Amino acid sequence: MPSIRGLARDLKISVITTMKAYELLEQEGLVTAEQGKGFYVNAQDSEMLIEQHLRKVEASLTEAIAAARIAGLSDDELKNMLDALLMVQD
Repeated sequence: MPSIRGLARDLKISVITTMKAYELLEQEGLVTAEQGKGFYVNAQDSEMLIEQHLRKVEASLTEAIAAARIAGLSDDELKNMLDALLMVQD
């Protein structure tokens, strides 16, 4: 991958912003940092990608449940809403 400074320069963005992006990629397990050498893209297997997507789904559903609670929706109303949305997506 390009160096942090090189990418920041090419994209005309802050080095700090670029560093945060690289750190997030590392936290997600997508890249590995090697001291003095830079960042390298990790090989991705399908199980790891599925797990990452499952975590995103879980986080989104947790946020939706919290919003539903604030809106005063019952569990049945929330389930019906999800069912309706699923039907639209098919």
